[in-house]
Order: sequence, then C-alpha cells, then structure tokens
Amino acid sequence: MKLPLNMLAQMRAATRNLMGSGPAAATEAIQQALSAAGLAPQAAATQTPPPQPMRDINPPPAPPPAQARAEQPEAASVPPTPAQAAQDFAQDFMARLGVPAGLGQHSFDMPSFELPNFHPPGFNAPAATPVDVPAGAQFIDGVYRNHAGTRSYKLYIPSTYHGQAMPLIVMLHGCTQNPDDFAAGTQMNALAEEKECFVVYPAQTQGANSSRCWNWFNAIDQQRDQGEPSLIAGIAQQVIDEYPVNEREVFVAGLSAGGAMAVIVGTLYPDLFAAVGVHSGLPFASAQDLPSALAAMKGGAMPNAQRKAPAGGVPIIVFHGDRDTTVNLRNGDELIAQGVRSQAGGKAAKAASIDGSVPNGHRYTRTTHSQADGSPLGEYWIIHGAGHAWSGGSDSGSYTDGKGPDASREMLRFFKTVS
Repeated sequence: MKLPLNMLAQMRAATRNLMGSGPAAATEAIQQALSAAGLAPQAAATQTPPPQPMRDINPPPAPPPAQARAEQPEAASVPPTPAQAAQDFAQDFMARLGVPAGLGQHSFDMPSFELPNFHPPGFNAPAATPVDVPAGAQFIDGVYRNHAGTRSYKLYIPSTYHGQAMPLIVMLHGCTQNPDDFAAGTQMNALAEEKECFVVYPAQTQGANSSRCWNWFNAIDQQRDQGEPSLIAGIAQQVIDEYPVNEREVFVAGLSAGGAMAVIVGTLYPDLFAAVGVHSGLPFASAQDLPSALAAMKGGAMPNAQRKAPAGGVPIIVFHGDRDTTVNLRNGDELIAQGVRSQAGGKAAKAASIDGSVPNGHRYTRTTHSQADGSPLGEYWIIHGAGHAWSGGSDSGSYTDGKGPDASREMLRFFKTVS
C-alpha cells in the first residue's frame, strides 16, 4: 500500500491549529491523517505486540523519589497546553506502533512527528568507547571522498596479516551506532583474527542523518554511483587499492538500517561484492520516501512490482527475529525471496529447512536455497523469540542478543561457501 505523501503534513497542520480549535479537533485531524495512511490507532493497538526488553537497551530514567515529588506539587497540577496535548497524543500513538522519534529529518523538517530510527524508546546512543585490539593487530581510521560527499571509516587489520591476500568484510552499523560500537557488539574483529580477513566499518555522519541511519529509503541512495552506495563501494575499493585484498572475497553486511543499505549496495555492485549478509533489514528499494519507510518497517515492503531487484544478484544470508517489533518479520521473508529470485533467473530453486536451538538460548529455523547443481543462493535464519538485535553478539556493544545463534560466525561461514 502506498502511503499519501501529505500524511505527516496533515498531522503537523493539526498541531499548529490547536490554539484556535482545541486539542480535540487536532486529535481528530491527526487520527484522520493516520487512518488515510492505513495506520489507524485502533488497528495498531490490537496488532502490534508489546516490545520485548533487550539487555543492551538502557531503561528510561527512574521517576523521582516520593519526597522530591511532594516538594513539587504544582508541577503535577498544571494541565498540559493544547499543543502539548496534541503532541502527547501523536507520540503515544507512535510509541504503541513501536515507532520512536529519531530517524532524523533528512529532507524533512517535522519538529514533533519524526519517523522511526529503528530503535525503541529509552535507548541512549553509545559513547565511542575504544575497542580492544590484540598485540600486532591494528584498528585504524580512514577517510573516503567522492562527488557524493565524505565518509570516515575504521579498518581492522588482524595480527595474522603479513602481506598475504585476505578477504574483506564491509560492516554497516545501525542507527545511533558507530564503528567502535558495532565492532564491539558483533565481535567481527575477533573472527577476523581467527579467519584472517580485513574488516572495514564505514561511519554514517550526523549531518547526513541526525540519528546516523544509512538513508536506505531515499531514491538517490538506491542508485549505482550515486549517494551513499557510491561512498560505501568507494570505501571498499579504497581498501582494495591499498591492501592485498582477495577481490573474489569481498562481502558486505549490516544491521537494521545498515542491513537495508547492505542489500542496496550488494545489489548495485555485484561486480564488487560476492555476497551480502543482512540482520533485521529490508528488501531492495522497499521504500521511496519517509512515509513508505514507516509502512515498510511496520507492515512489510511495497508490492513486488515496485521493489523488483535487478537480475543477476549475489548470494545472501538473512537473519531476523520473529519478535522484532521494529522491522516486521515479513521484510525478512520477502528479502530472501527477492534475493533468490534475482539469482535464479526464473529457474526453480531448491529449499530445505531444519529446526535447531542454541543451548540455553534461542530456537531457530534455518532454510537454505540452492540451484539444481547445489550452488548456494541464500540462507534464511528465523530466530524464535528474538527481537531487534544482532544475534549472538556481545553486550559490550548495543543492540545485541547473546542467546544466539552466532550471526557473525554464520555469515563468515556462508561467505566462504560462495567465494
């Protein structure tokens, strides 16, 4: 379903008209705008499960002690202004959708009705804490520039590097994250030591997106040699030019907004990337603007005809929790189907599923897709009981779920089978 482009404008106008018409009229106008978009509060309240607590998300501040509250009785008795009432209504509704403020206002200036940043209320952005680097290894800063802008990155060079050619993994962080946080949470650097590979972490800027989300929903950022795909591909190529990378083993992976962008980059640059890894992401070109981004996250992407990926894609491995209230599981279903379709070229693919579990952790269903000759097309891991977090990650980073399975290790295994 394509959302009306003026949905949020209607909500904004309702708030601005409050002083003349009162909160009830504004609330009604907001409800009408949301209803026209197919996002009526009543439906959302009955269909959206409550968000699942995750250990890596900071709780909201505790209420003040009873004595402190008693010393400020006048604050509790002051009724909200009409503008506050309308804003509270909108924020409450968005919260029940599981949609916090913060996706940023990239080409959009709504002060009260921001679209989702993929992360639930109460999350505090992590500080840029240093990542432990073993003796002989390096975690160095770099910068890449082209016509689309400038992005910094961090490159991990394992202690096992002695001039030999090695694979390269490009890791795209989620909203509010940064390279250090993402490296700590996914533990990909530790695996790079074990598997002997380079890992590069491009960093989104706050200037490009106020929540540091990759702008996967912008049309310019869904085109080869344009926008953020050109910057990410350029970073990979810069590392290839400066180090002896095995060019047949260059891969891209990401979480959430980073996962959605990893799909775009891998789809647009199949000559550069040999496979894609996606955790809690969305299909290629699943949105064209902010309203359709919200719709895709909460209910699934646009109809197939509008998000058909180019033919000749690359193998893909997808992880998604079936209790994810931020990015609907239907996105994972369509993402793997889209990836298999783009590679199969109309030919039938074989699928096989197995159920498993991690000791004292999550159950999962793993489905493999392959060509008739057994060549891998993709893998889809549905993690039962998991929310919006990197499976098997470390709690030293944000948005991780240590109950497994280990998405980082499984991605590297899959990448090895298709290189």
